[in-house]
This record gives sequence, structure tokens and C-alpha cells, in this order.
Amino acid sequence: MSNLFRKKTIEQIKADAAGGMAEHDFSELAPHLDDNTQLRRSLGTFDVTMLGIAAIVGAGIFAMVGQASFNGGPAVVVLFIFAAIACGFAALCYAEFAARIPIAGSAYTYAYASFGELAAWIIGWDLLVEYAIGNIAVAISWSDYFTRLLSAQGIHIPAYFTMDFLSASRGYTDNKGLVEGVLAQGHTTSSLLSMTSDQLAAVSDKLSPSIIEAYAAWSSAPRIGSIPLIVDLPALGIVVLITALVYVGIRESKTASNIMVFLKLAVILMVIVIGAFYINTDNWTPFAPNGFSGIMAGVAAVFFAYIGFDALATTAEECKDPYKTLPRGMIYSLLICTVLYVVLALVLTGMVNYTLLNVGDPLAFVFGPEGVNIPWISGIVAVSAIIAIATVLLVFQLGQPRLWMAMSRDGLLPRIFSSIHPKFRTPWFSTILTGILVAVPALFMNLSEVTDLAVIGTLFAFTLVCAGVLVKDDEFGRENRFVPYINSLYIMPVLALIVGGLTYYYTGDQVLRFLTDFTPPEGESALWGFLHKLPYILFAIFAVSIVIVSAAKKWTVIPVLGILFCTYLMSELGITNWIRFGLWLLVGLIIYFFYGYKHSNLNKIKPDESPAT
Repeated sequence: MSNLFRKKTIEQIKADAAGGMAEHDFSELAPHLDDNTQLRRSLGTFDVTMLGIAAIVGAGIFAMVGQASFNGGPAVVVLFIFAAIACGFAALCYAEFAARIPIAGSAYTYAYASFGELAAWIIGWDLLVEYAIGNIAVAISWSDYFTRLLSAQGIHIPAYFTMDFLSASRGYTDNKGLVEGVLAQGHTTSSLLSMTSDQLAAVSDKLSPSIIEAYAAWSSAPRIGSIPLIVDLPALGIVVLITALVYVGIRESKTASNIMVFLKLAVILMVIVIGAFYINTDNWTPFAPNGFSGIMAGVAAVFFAYIGFDALATTAEECKDPYKTLPRGMIYSLLICTVLYVVLALVLTGMVNYTLLNVGDPLAFVFGPEGVNIPWISGIVAVSAIIAIATVLLVFQLGQPRLWMAMSRDGLLPRIFSSIHPKFRTPWFSTILTGILVAVPALFMNLSEVTDLAVIGTLFAFTLVCAGVLVKDDEFGRENRFVPYINSLYIMPVLALIVGGLTYYYTGDQVLRFLTDFTPPEGESALWGFLHKLPYILFAIFAVSIVIVSAAKKWTVIPVLGILFCTYLMSELGITNWIRFGLWLLVGLIIYFFYGYKHSNLNKIKPDESPAT
């Protein structure tokens, strides 16, 4: 069992990367390999910062901020700040590792050095959730914006080629009677598809554009036997295009990314500046209309708006000076995006009442007929959203192949995953496979379900990276640190008392009901009623334990706070997402024990040569 926790030293990780590990032979290192096995170093601090903004500013802020604002009201800015603080602690820990282990692989490589092989595999498999599954959500969101833009220009793609099978099936089954009742009144499916949400509400207060689209897709789709052919073709198209760009090379990718980042930042600033003139401060009252629970209801949506900066760590081998470039790029991009998010959320909730913002395109909506009615700005925002979401897709498609490349170098995946294209000098096989694994599910999968899974996977990765800094703290020393040593002995107990006191003062009644009322939600068993509370209970126990241990062992404060912030956000995602995430990790463990454990390069090292653990 000890082999499951065998570690790689930092020196060994660097040596493996230097050798390219083309044949997974520890005896063949860099001097014996052709230079074409190495990745091209072409990224500076500016490029990495732009890639970070490209990854962060996308579907989360262009689409999901509306839902978060609808739940939390203007106080959603508090959640943006809270999520930014959690990401900030994680970013510092990523920066610490990235500066000392400038190797592609991100959290996977850091876990290998900190916790050992089993944890490294788990985190590598987990990052598939963030990169690949997260990109499925991004591709679906891009498709939604693209089809809306075409519709506004009078170009209509059949509904069965613009949505996923699951959404169409559910929408048709749940609303068949409602829609057919409206059709019986003399309306047609085509006329209903052309109506706005207000016009549909005038026909029936239960109708919405998404219901009509689902009904139209299911009822009009061509069939293979009795099965309707419903696929999201625009999502497929954008994934193929971005994958081809990433396959060609990092220089071409960064140039395209930088151009797209400038465009979308210009549009966001335009929304902020012009929208500021239309703010009605009465819309900010009440500031938190649904209380703390309403604010936290938007956790998945808000945190999804921050996902991406950690993908920068996978470009370590393509940075000119990774010790300086990666940490600065991560931190700069996170700070820039946080300021933009907070200001943008205040502008949106000031322009229209928060109750109107539960839409898929909130930035365009506030300038539409139900907002301040400036159609030309609404159109520009729609175009910008397409660009913004495409840049997120680009960065994640860069990250996933490089993660597989790192795992392949270690023998945990077949060596073809780390094969470098002789001309483009990119991980060609991993890039193609990533494109397939994103493009095919994007044809059929549902947006909300993959979004929640991507968020919980990302938070789990952040937690392990923060914990890894604690494990390697003594080895990293006290000089040239991105995570300075701050003794937890007194700080953590004091912070715990302050948080506990504020919680009791503001939400004491809710906490008391939570602890004493075990009545299950309507339609659910008593077991599920308890399971819904389980993530919060486990977090409370974990948090108290961490505070006590960190004070006793005098751990440094920043990674401890990173662990607590991230695990709390995980507890807000609900038991259903925890179960799905657990099943995903179980599948990963099965693959590891059937392939990775046997083929690991650490099996090739003689006992007296094994790395320090």
C-alpha cells in the first residue's frame, strides 16, 4: 500500500520534463533527446495575464451572472468578493508551486510532489471535470449566444440542431399539454418561436422561449426509428475550430486569444461606462432581498465565472521565465477580473430590478426593450459574448492536453499522450482527443448539470493545492515566497471566534432551525432530508478540526484559509453534486488500478533509488 503514496521530488519532476519522457525511460534525459521533443517557450507575463483573463471572463459573467443576481439581488457583489478571496488564496498557492515546479501538469504535478501518486492521479482525473466537462458547458453556452444572434438577424437554425437531447426531452414531456393547448387557440409553433418572453407571457404566464424551443425541437426533429435526432451543431463547430487552432501551436493560440481578450474587455468597459448613466439607485434597495441564503444560492454561477486562472499553470513549459511569469499572470488576471465583476454586477442591478435578471444574456438584456432600450449596444454585447466564450474554450483546450501530457510522462497514461508534434511542437494526440471528448458530449449534454460538476471539481483541486503548500512548507523555506509564513497559532482561533459570532448574530435563527428541524423537503424521504444537510455538517466538523490543528502545528495562515474558503463553497453545492463527483472519482480509481499503478515510471526505480517521501 505504501506504493500508492510514493512521491516524486521536485528535482525528479524537473528531470522527467526535461527529458520529455518520450519513451518513459528514466535513463534517457534531456541531453539524449532531440530539441523537438520540448515545448516552445514563447509566453511572457503579458501573454499569461491575457490568457488568464481569456479563461476567466466568459460564460460565467456573460450568462450566469443574471441568475446569481436574481437570487441574491445587488448583494451578489458580496458573493463575487467572497469567491475572489477564495480564488486569491488558491492563486497564491498555485503561484508558489508554479514558481518552484515550472512544469505542465498544474495541480496534478503539485500533488505528486506533495501527497504521492494516488493523490496525483485523483487530482489529475478530477481536473478532467474542470477542463473537459467545463468546456462542454462553455461550448453549449457559446452555441446559445450564437443561435440567438443569428435569430436576431433573421437566420433561424432548426431548433433540433441547436439544443441538447436531454433539455428537449424534458421540456417536451413537462410542457406538452400546455403548448398544445396554446396551439389549439390558433397559434403556430413558428409564431410562438418568433415571440419575445413578454409576448409569450401575454399568451400564457407559464410559457417561455425555452419551453417553445424544446417543444419545437422534439416535435419536428427527424427520427432514426422512434428516436428524434437532436444535437447541438454550433457547439460541435466551435469545438472543432478551437481544437484546430490549439493543435497548430501556442504562438498562434496566444495571438488569437490576445485579440479576443482586448475586444471583450472593451465591450465590458463599454457596458460599465454607458450603463452607469442609467443606474437607478432605488434598484439597490433592498440590497440583499433574499438574505444570506439567496446570496449563496448563486455559488455555482459566480464561482464558474472565476474558473480558469489555474489552467495557466499547465502552460509552465511554454513560459519564457515561469518563476516570474506564471505567478504574476495568475494574480494580475484574478485582480483585474474581480474588479470588473464587482463593478459590472453593481451596474446591472442598478440599471434594472434584480427580479428581471434571470435571463441567459443579462448584459445584452439590460440594454434591450425591457431595460434601457439601446438596441445597438445590445447587439454589440451579443457579438462580444460569442468572442468572450470562445476565448475560454481556447484556454481550456490548451490546458487539458498538457495535463494528459504530464500524466503520460509519469507512465500513468499511455506514452502517446505525451507525444509532441515534430512541426507544431504541441501535444498532438492529447489535443485531438480533448477535442473529441468535448465536442461529442456537447452535442447532447445539459448545461446546468455539467456546470455544477465543473465547479465542485475545481474547488476540490484548489483545496488540494492549498494543502500541498502546507505539506511542502518546510522544504520551500522562508525566502522568495509567494505564500509568506504567517503563524496560525493565534490568528486562526481569533478568526474562528469572529466568524462564529457574526454567524450567530446574523443567522442564529436559521442555524438553530437547521440543527433542530429534520423535516424532509416535500416529496423527499427523511434520508434525503438529512443528506441535504450533510455537506454543511461535515464542513463544520472539518473547519473546527482545521482551526485546532493549524493552531497546534503553527501552520501558515494563507493556505489554511484557502482550504476553508474552498471547502465551504463546496458545501454549498448540495449532496447531489457530491454524489456525482464521488462516482466520477470512483471511475478514475478503477482506471488507475487497472493501468496507471502498473505502468507508473516509479515502478522502474530500484528500491535504493526511490525518491524521498
